[in-house]
Amino acid sequence: MSEIHNNIEKCRVEFLDQLEQASSADEIQDLKVKYLGKKGKVTSLLKTLGSLPPEKRPAVGQLVNKLRDEIEEQLSIRKTFLEEKEWEEAEQKEFIDVTLPSRGRTWGAFHPVAQVTIDVINILSGLGFSVALGPEIEDDFHNFEALNIPSFHPARDMQDTFYFDEKHLLRTHTSPVQVRSMLKYGAPLRIVCPGKVYRRDSDPTHSPMFHQLEGLLVDKDIAIADLKGCLEVLVNSIFGRPLKARYRASYFPFTEPSLELDVECVECSGNNPQCRICKGTGWLEIGGLGMVHPNVLRAGGIDPNVYNGFAWGMGLDRLALLKYKLTDLRVLFEGNVPYLLSGRCKSC
Repeated sequence: MSEIHNNIEKCRVEFLDQLEQASSADEIQDLKVKYLGKKGKVTSLLKTLGSLPPEKRPAVGQLVNKLRDEIEEQLSIRKTFLEEKEWEEAEQKEFIDVTLPSRGRTWGAFHPVAQVTIDVINILSGLGFSVALGPEIEDDFHNFEALNIPSFHPARDMQDTFYFDEKHLLRTHTSPVQVRSMLKYGAPLRIVCPGKVYRRDSDPTHSPMFHQLEGLLVDKDIAIADLKGCLEVLVNSIFGRPLKARYRASYFPFTEPSLELDVECVECSGNNPQCRICKGTGWLEIGGLGMVHPNVLRAGGIDPNVYNGFAWGMGLDRLALLKYKLTDLRVLFEGNVPYLLSGRCKSC
């Protein structure tokens, strides 16, 4: 009788020691199987009752059942304790201090061409210009004929222009907007015309689709000096510092006289013969300009004997290329957002 009592007490002590060391729900389950399973220690003690005299079995059976109940209770208590501990640790790990200041958000940014367009429009708005827009699919009259571009001009060639049919095409410049504005508003007039234009070009410095901005001012007694002053204010404001400028004689069918504007290299100012931006010349071509041809004014319904004016055009993609020191125009259209936002480029 004393031996079975000893076995029961030994089983209870061993269980409590092992229970104290259990540190997870899996270990609790292992203990349950070890002591209360079909081959467990408590089950083995119950099986020994058959070897006892009948009069002693009830008392010993009561002790074994009491041990089983105690083990079940202790397992439940320990399991609950461990679950609450794990939950507290997980909560602490995921704790968020709502009293801390917010991290804010990562803001997006304008595409370089869009940003340059906004900058240019803001500058010219300060000079009294208004924005005028027009269709990208144009007709022959507005894109060529009204701009004094003869039928034999190379720009009308299929190799340079995207045609839909003989009379309709993708505009090759935003000058048609100038004609439409003159016909609609008359003179005096002061507008800028930004937008997409299309030509059959594709290389590191040209794209078949690009962005252009043209300006037109029509009034009485306008001189080239007015044009030069306007453009130099614009260019200096875009690049954030005064730049030397030079004007070269040129030819455009819609202006007379016609000029081209160059400014000093924004990277080397002419001091680096190996400069990759200006090719060592020290100058960068910005755009074409001139006094509006009388034939263009007539096509726009304006009397050239009363009014005159100036016009200019420049590529917004090229301005972005120069301002942000990019080396290949095509990166503006490849959708490489990290590169466009990096502000980095290959050095001269």
